[in-house]
Amino acid sequence: MIANIKLALSAGTNQISTELHCRTSKGVLLLSLSILLSGCQNFVRFDSSHGAAVQPPPVLDSVESHRFPIRSSTELVGRPITMYSQSGDTLPDIGRHFGLGFTDIAAANPDLDAWVPKPGSRITLPLQFILPESPRKGIVINLPNMRLFYYPESGTKEASEIITYPVGIGREGWSTPTGQAFIIEKRANPSWTVPDSILREHAADGDPLPKVVKAGPDNPLGQYALRLSLANYLIHGTNKPYGIGMRVSHGCVQLYPEHIEPLFNEVSAGTPVRIVNQPYLIAWHENRLYLQAHKPLDSTPKNLARLKRNLFKKISTVARKTAIAVDFNKVEQILKQGNGIPTPISESSQRLDQILANADIIRHPGRFYGTPEHPPLDEGSWTAIAGTFRHRSEADRLARIFLHQGPPIPSRVHAATDGYRVILGPFNSRKEADKTRKRVFREFEIKIALVKPVI
Repeated sequence: MIANIKLALSAGTNQISTELHCRTSKGVLLLSLSILLSGCQNFVRFDSSHGAAVQPPPVLDSVESHRFPIRSSTELVGRPITMYSQSGDTLPDIGRHFGLGFTDIAAANPDLDAWVPKPGSRITLPLQFILPESPRKGIVINLPNMRLFYYPESGTKEASEIITYPVGIGREGWSTPTGQAFIIEKRANPSWTVPDSILREHAADGDPLPKVVKAGPDNPLGQYALRLSLANYLIHGTNKPYGIGMRVSHGCVQLYPEHIEPLFNEVSAGTPVRIVNQPYLIAWHENRLYLQAHKPLDSTPKNLARLKRNLFKKISTVARKTAIAVDFNKVEQILKQGNGIPTPISESSQRLDQILANADIIRHPGRFYGTPEHPPLDEGSWTAIAGTFRHRSEADRLARIFLHQGPPIPSRVHAATDGYRVILGPFNSRKEADKTRKRVFREFEIKIALVKPVI
């Protein structure tokens, strides 16, 4: 659970810092996402005679993002796709629609504001994946990749299909363990018996929980749960879908609601589950050597040096077997970026920007799956003012962050004489409004002003 999100506009620059504060048993973990509002590379061509953006036409109406046929030699599946943004889009909504987690979409588009991308920006959809180094049986979860890979039984010795979904994993202090396990129980509409450690954590945060949370919209397990042989660990859904693709859980593996249901129906008790920690992956595909790099979970200098040393050994081994010349400057750059996009690393291969410039373009769907909505305001309901901003984009950013919480906080932006106001609500009663006021202060450290109904 994201406990606090702070927004700051650096004086004298156009840089926005979005800080995600995740409360842990050891304190507060700060994750910082810096977004440049000027100089963004959106790859849009301009008509010099009129100054208007000219976008190439889309060539795809849909793209596969989950199911891919494989052979024993397959090491890489899928392909990168691009799309042009429209007004009101957010990267989390785009990512969820195309089966990507927050880190997937944000890392692939580092020059874009995740919450207020400029309309007409070219969005990279990183829908190409290198398969983890693991036996191809049952479920494999790669933690740095924050992705689950499922190999359905094919009736033969070799898997013939891979199904993949993004996941949320354990945050710092509650890390998801690596190792082998298997599914021991499947449960629909599960209740959640809250561990004592989590009861204490929530009580300390001023957000007490009952000892048992019944099935329903307030249950963080969502509608389906797969219990693992690892004590107290589950693969489950969530009522906070915009945490998928981040380190947000108490150690369990979470999936979008629309992904846990088909996985729940596909697997059976006894299905093996292997959890691995492989931030750097290589693949030989169509006579090219690819490298896919994710930010390691352990970023200590000692561990980074070990990972890099082992990677270079693997690359050198493949290079000797295939007689290719590796561009190790490219390798260094890919490791530095850690954007999760498989990229060829031979001396003669194209750069990533060249590959993305030639990627197929998918048509904007108009509305993204799961985009949160809010009920209309009326004068007979309680509302609240969360802040007033000089620039519309700043107000939009905060309103969209509120709307993407779990559960969502109804929010919108209204123009006022003194700027742009972020309005929360409507709330059915003073009690409901006051509960939201306390929640916003607890999770965001923002004081909101309640507004009484007119009638």
